[in-house]
Amino acid sequence: MQALEPALASYLDRFLFCCDYTQTFDHLGTYVRGLLSDLPRKSVEPIALKAGTPVRTLQEFLKDHAWDFAQVRDLLQGHTATLLHTLPDQEELGVVGLIDETSACKQGTKTPGVQRQYLGCVGKVDNGIVTVHLGVCKGLFKTLLDADLYLPTEWDQDRPRCRQAGIPDEVVYRPKWQIALEQLDRAKEHGIKLDWLTFDEEYGKRPGFVAGLDERQLRFVGEVPRNFSCLAANRSGRRPDEHVKGQPAEEVVRRSSMFSSQSWQVQHLARQTLPDQVGRVKAARVWLSSGAGWSAGTYWLIWASNDATGEEKFFLSNAPADTPVRVMVRVGFRRANVEHSFRVCKSELGFTHFEGRNYTALLRHLTLCLVSLGFVAEHTQRLRGEKGGVDDGASVPGSGRGMPLLAAAAAGDQ
Repeated sequence: MQALEPALASYLDRFLFCCDYTQTFDHLGTYVRGLLSDLPRKSVEPIALKAGTPVRTLQEFLKDHAWDFAQVRDLLQGHTATLLHTLPDQEELGVVGLIDETSACKQGTKTPGVQRQYLGCVGKVDNGIVTVHLGVCKGLFKTLLDADLYLPTEWDQDRPRCRQAGIPDEVVYRPKWQIALEQLDRAKEHGIKLDWLTFDEEYGKRPGFVAGLDERQLRFVGEVPRNFSCLAANRSGRRPDEHVKGQPAEEVVRRSSMFSSQSWQVQHLARQTLPDQVGRVKAARVWLSSGAGWSAGTYWLIWASNDATGEEKFFLSNAPADTPVRVMVRVGFRRANVEHSFRVCKSELGFTHFEGRNYTALLRHLTLCLVSLGFVAEHTQRLRGEKGGVDDGASVPGSGRGMPLLAAAAAGDQ
């Protein structure tokens, strides 16, 4: 980190005018350096004590000082858009967007958005918060670009409680898939051009999300659940009659002649530090069924089976009919990159270490974690010897102890 200090200072300079005062910008730098340090706990108190800053001062920086975390996020997205343009694309997939959510267990009832709800981090209903994120990957590069708090309906219906937690009146309950669409629109405004998007079945099963991606003309390959309602398209391409009912995806792939007439295609998915993941896939065009009737056109339904585990996954894609199946499968499995980014953020950057009762402070903490991850991702790419690094000072030779360890975590198996 000491050797990379000039690059970090240059990287942070772009956020100067997001802060009303120079002292506030100095605290921003202090906080980011704390997130990038080897502290075991990266909340306000240990970061302040390590930097020799009064704890109360850094608490006020997160909660009360005048600086625009949304502008920081927007500038980060603009910087990443420029960086993505310079990066090599080993898989010829271009830039793949990654939609996912993560969670954190929290004690008590005061943290904004906290309640008993399903938390993926523990795999059960527990007390905590959920946040929705947009990430990107291109080749080996991966990072997160956005973070929004999911506000449960119980919170939205109790506006006095929201105001006590500093949640603005305009922040209301929205389904997670709507938050994701807003994040995609925001990223596009700041220059992020996605060639593909991928997501898990919690988003794939939402008709409104799929329709929103079609409206945005954004190509996707997303996972859908086994009971996803659809119907195999016959060779005539005729749309099903309205009275015909859809079938679960797992029945369609096993019973439809459009699938049974195919041979399995063997697919090798390359991983950095482990042997290739080997699977078999079949794919065919299907009509989608919803409460409003049948879809206007057909989609790809992809059936993937893992040779080693026997696990089956089902993917939906709006890619053109002549798109190679192997390409769509590689896009669908790129979602592992967002899970990796979450692991790095949580284990190395204090993503879930926020301790407070204020919405603005929470969003500022999450945003500065994104800023820190962006720096790590950029210089991990540079330390691999690949093109990248658009900041002055990025070519500083050598590195201190902290950065190689963090870069090694960021460069983990995908």
